[in-house]
Amino acid sequence: MTTGLIVFAHGSRIESANDGVRSVAGQLAELGSFRHVAPAFLELGQPDLAGAVDRLAQQGVERIVVIPYFLTLGLHLERDLPQIVAAVAAAHSSLEILVTPPLEGHPALVPILLERAREALTD
Repeated sequence: MTTGLIVFAHGSRIESANDGVRSVAGQLAELGSFRHVAPAFLELGQPDLAGAVDRLAQQGVERIVVIPYFLTLGLHLERDLPQIVAAVAAAHSSLEILVTPPLEGHPALVPILLERAREALTD
């Protein structure tokens, strides 16, 4: 089964922030074992989740893993994302769509924060 990834972020009026999410999606495609990776935005950025799913479906993807690029489980992930995924899944009944938890709680997060603190102290 061909699997694609979607890096799902909030989106920003600051386009460089949206470009940062696009860059992360590109790096996942380059470094990971997934050929089909796309960014998607809740608002203030393009494509939205439905557009990213459409794009991956056109590439022959049969399963999509949506990776929220959010630190915590807030209103957008608890309410908005499930509603959007349900609507997209209804429009693409042949696709399997899975959603991962947010970044909070991942064991790599605390070491990254410590690294940032050390970087600030050595500047």
